[in-house]
Amino acid sequence: MVDSKWLQTYREEIETFSGKIRDFQEGKIDKKDYKGYSGGMGSYAQRDQSKHMLRLRMPAGRLTMERLKFLADTVEKYQIRKMKLTTCETVQLHDLAAEQVPAIMAEAAEAGILCRGGGGDNPRNVMCSPLSGVQKGETFDPSPYAAAVTDYLLSICREIHMPRKLKIAFSNGVDDSVHSAFRDMGFRAQADGTFSLRIAGGLGAMGHRMGVLVDEAVKPGDVLYYVRAMVDTFCRHGNYENRAKARTRFMQDTLGPEGLKEAFLKNVEALKAQGGLELPRLEALADVCGGGETLDHPRAVPQKQPGLYAVKYHPIGGLLPVDKPAQLYDVMKDLCNAECRVGPDETLYVINLPAAEANAVLAVTEDGARTEFEYSVACIGATVCQQGVRDSQGLLQAAVKAVREAKIPDGALPRVNISGCPSSCSAHQAGTIGFQGGVRLEDKKPQPAFRLFLGGSDALDEARFGEAGAVILEKDIPALLVELGKAAAAAGQTWSQWSEAHREDLNAIVAKYA
Repeated sequence: MVDSKWLQTYREEIETFSGKIRDFQEGKIDKKDYKGYSGGMGSYAQRDQSKHMLRLRMPAGRLTMERLKFLADTVEKYQIRKMKLTTCETVQLHDLAAEQVPAIMAEAAEAGILCRGGGGDNPRNVMCSPLSGVQKGETFDPSPYAAAVTDYLLSICREIHMPRKLKIAFSNGVDDSVHSAFRDMGFRAQADGTFSLRIAGGLGAMGHRMGVLVDEAVKPGDVLYYVRAMVDTFCRHGNYENRAKARTRFMQDTLGPEGLKEAFLKNVEALKAQGGLELPRLEALADVCGGGETLDHPRAVPQKQPGLYAVKYHPIGGLLPVDKPAQLYDVMKDLCNAECRVGPDETLYVINLPAAEANAVLAVTEDGARTEFEYSVACIGATVCQQGVRDSQGLLQAAVKAVREAKIPDGALPRVNISGCPSSCSAHQAGTIGFQGGVRLEDKKPQPAFRLFLGGSDALDEARFGEAGAVILEKDIPALLVELGKAAAAAGQTWSQWSEAHREDLNAIVAKYA
């Protein structure tokens, strides 16, 4: 964890931020200047500028019992009405009054939640496979190294001037939902106890790139050298002139993949020669209390620890009901090392549960997704986000309603990824079916629409980007999905089977709406 001097500076920054947000509300600071400051503190004004969002950084997605209780208490104290699980494994509080934001920031710090660097031109929340430490088949648990990288990045965030954000992910070697294949830095745990590393991948409006494989045997104790080398490489070669191209993936264009690899590894070697960034061997999370009974439930995942389970809970669209933290805390508070993990697909995992307690968690999370399709991912959308173009949450709710009413069987439709604008907050390019918010001209008038992406994947060793295709009117998308689901169901096949075997039929259905 960061030291007391860092925390004192952070408290002073919160005091300064209190004045900034007040000046913004009084019209003394314009939207652009305010955003440039507030993002670094993990907060943004919403589309309705009298309301604000606060992003609670959760390294490796860990929503510990202390943090869970903080959420429950904050909901009650400040009468929070909207919470969002994010694809970067954080929790966002929405519709906050200006005076609430710095107050919650300060109280969050006491619960070990630091919002600093949650937005703006900063290293973002360090991600990790959400079941790291408990997932069967994982090579080793990388979460302690994700935590160490978080602490290091926070310690240097005030001294570096990034061209833009930096996203780092750790995969446990059996799950890559964190997209280590195409992050700014993606560490993947390997059976020999090292990490493979890809850099300069990413998604966005100006194009997407798979990461460049730069090392296949990174010692865990050396990860900070590689992280600092990425910061130095980005600061030296990143584009400071054009914000749209100020991301690491564009260094693949300016330096070439091999040139980028060479420049990066030279920085690694120079840093190693200086020394001082070695990490000791970091132990995995504490041993957990075992269970005796067994459990068979589609949302209960057996852990590698015998007799223990992780329960999956996916609130539709990642919109976490505000009473849920309190409900979960009441069930979990007396358990040994139970905690929640925020997954990158907006799923909440409750881990280290014996069978009886897993049943209790299942009971309080029955309001979540029922089918694979309902595990779909959507950003917060244009009704809330200043950058948003389309109401991605509204579209998802309408689609879920239509699919339920049509009684489409589970498996006939995959989960979909819906981004309300080209910013790729839902990773729509990597979705089996993805939608990117935009417009379509109808009778020479712009109408709400989404561009369709087909065939993406974020599966381990199968990462690929979907093919951009037709632009579909927003109002027609629920009907399109229902027709696609009916076609797969009529053939008695899953979406994967049907879409592969009936590509012409798929294209013909899409063409009707294009």
